[in-house]
Amino acid sequence: MQTLLLWMFYISTFYAFIPALVSRIFGFRVFRRGKSEREYALTFDDGPDPVYTSQLLDLLKRFDAKATFFVVGINAEKHPELLKRMHDEGHLIGIHNYVHKSNWLMRPVTVRKQIAQTESVIRRVTGEGTTFYRPPWGIVNLFDISKNNGRRIVLWSSMFGDWKASVGAKQLAERMLKKLRGGEVMLLHDCGTTLGADAEAPRNMLIALEKLLMVAQERQLRSVRVDTLLCRQSGNQSTVSSLSSRDWMKKTMVFGWLQYERLFHALFRLRPVSKNNTIFYYRRRIYHGPNINMENGRWLEKGDPIIELHFDNKVLFRLGSTAKSMVHLAIQLIRIVKTQLPDLAQRVVHDSGMKGVKAIYAVSMIHRGPEKLGFQIREIPQGLFKHMSTVYLKLLFRIIHPSGSEQLIEKKEVMVPKLIVMPIDTLFDRFQQVDSHQTDHAFDPTDQRDVVHTRNNELAEEDAVHASIRASKTADTGSGN
Repeated sequence: MQTLLLWMFYISTFYAFIPALVSRIFGFRVFRRGKSEREYALTFDDGPDPVYTSQLLDLLKRFDAKATFFVVGINAEKHPELLKRMHDEGHLIGIHNYVHKSNWLMRPVTVRKQIAQTESVIRRVTGEGTTFYRPPWGIVNLFDISKNNGRRIVLWSSMFGDWKASVGAKQLAERMLKKLRGGEVMLLHDCGTTLGADAEAPRNMLIALEKLLMVAQERQLRSVRVDTLLCRQSGNQSTVSSLSSRDWMKKTMVFGWLQYERLFHALFRLRPVSKNNTIFYYRRRIYHGPNINMENGRWLEKGDPIIELHFDNKVLFRLGSTAKSMVHLAIQLIRIVKTQLPDLAQRVVHDSGMKGVKAIYAVSMIHRGPEKLGFQIREIPQGLFKHMSTVYLKLLFRIIHPSGSEQLIEKKEVMVPKLIVMPIDTLFDRFQQVDSHQTDHAFDPTDQRDVVHTRNNELAEEDAVHASIRASKTADTGSGN
């Protein structure tokens, strides 16, 4: 049951939660807001509707306002005359799936069919296709943002609850006027027949929209299509402002990621290895991967109890922010892991719940040099687990390392996750007798006192780690020639 729950958590996280987080909060591969001072975008979902869409088109024509309609394919197929009128009057038509169903509940191939079917309807009626797409409820899945196939995903910067009739026209107009400014992408609905909506709700929307268009005209603001607003995206913002925006976004991403990590730790009861400044957390699990030859006649097999390690992402981000290079980051991690493996050995010895474990293991893209600590590096077999681990770790690496995106592009052939495994008796042989009081003293990689007080054999071992990492790096460079 725990394994099933874990896999459900992993799948929902990779397929739904993380893509929704990075697209909605951070705007990754989606358009949410423009940079124009005098132009804003009105967007309408779920239509066309035989009653309200024609009234909406009349209203827009009266104010010479252009809009974007994200149509539901089955509705467009029923009312082709409304689709043609949208096109003839200069509005932009986008796709909102063939039926109004969440992308979280459909396989990637089903989503692609929904999009293709809707575009086919649009092309047949208007003679033109479209590259603009808004998933129902703005919910994207992993494949929506990883392989957009030329589609431009459009979300929004403001919405008003106009799908509920209980939000009267007056209150709706007040909400909309508060958001009336240049660059805004407003989400509205010209159809009330979808799940959770009220059939008569668009009536209030039309009353509120008329008020908005009147005020916009007074303020000399103009409603334009999404593609027009998108063309203004380059803007004329200063470099300083752009850098400040990216810095704010980076901090927000880190904050969101750490909150996700706290939830993961709580759900699966991960425990810190050290009381202060732990580098990783651990838990007991049953191994479900391929059989691994751990050398000397020892095998890790499916069904064996193991200790699974998870790096503390807060520490990783702190180290990545100061690391001069990938080699530097790897060396810092190896130093810290070395100081905390004795703590892990002590915890395993005194924890009755860890009796019988056969090995410790982790999955990481930073796997240069740990062989000197007793770990073995193994490839992850092709499959769903490797694919999801790759997506997760690449996204994490982009966050924790200042040049993470560039590193992933330049070294995409070697930046792949691998299994890091150590037999439990190797952990005991190497680290059980080490004094644990040295751990906190040596934790800070910027503190040079650890170099001064390191014994000769430790210096030699560290030099070997340096050499191993650099040799691996050189081999990678050479393999690309």
